[in-house]
Amino acid sequence: MRALRILLIFVVIVGGLFVIADRIAVNVAEGKAADKVRSSEGLASTPDVSINGFPFLTQVAGGTLDDVEIRIKDYDAKSGSDSIRIADLKAEMHGVEFNSSFSSATADSATGTARISYDELLKAVKQQDAAAVAPGVTARIDGLSYGGGDKVKVAVTVTTPVGTLHPTVLSTVKVTDGKVSARADSLPKIGAFDLAEGRVRGVTDFQQAIDNLPAGIKLDKVAAVQDGVEITVKGSHLDLVG
Repeated sequence: MRALRILLIFVVIVGGLFVIADRIAVNVAEGKAADKVRSSEGLASTPDVSINGFPFLTQVAGGTLDDVEIRIKDYDAKSGSDSIRIADLKAEMHGVEFNSSFSSATADSATGTARISYDELLKAVKQQDAAAVAPGVTARIDGLSYGGGDKVKVAVTVTTPVGTLHPTVLSTVKVTDGKVSARADSLPKIGAFDLAEGRVRGVTDFQQAIDNLPAGIKLDKVAAVQDGVEITVKGSHLDLVG
């Protein structure tokens, strides 16, 4: 019995040491991975990287990590020739394979979420000049905010020969051709002016590209929320490093 107790104690100690060593190894790996992501993506601050699954060391030995989560507070994506700030980007990489020198890594698939504030989206949309919607009448978007439910409220400034008006429309947002798009559910009435629908929609409706996301992930879905537009991203066969 004494020998059995000694054996059990030994097993418990060895198991505990393995767990400690495993956790130390994963913490070191997460730190190095975060530094690599920061340098490769040109980030202003170091992201959070979590390597999930246990044990970590056996995953390393097999050359594949089951699940790696990356969280980036602020990310500057491409929007045409300019950039657009994306907040709270969280991406989960699945089936991450790497070579023996850790110089390259790929992921079978990835899913994630992020948010674009209305102010940030408005900066991109307002780059458009005021457009003529009728003789002597011009209009442009001057504000974006939450419209309740799944709608975005679009504030429009209309300049007419008799004064300036500020109508609003509720728009539905979705992903169209890989871009965030908004389409007004109904168009504003501007007094007695005869406004062509196509010209008005040329102002109220818009598409905004969100390109150059980390590792080549792409837009999948979009929804209006209280503090901005929430986007869902996904990708497959992604090059993470190398």
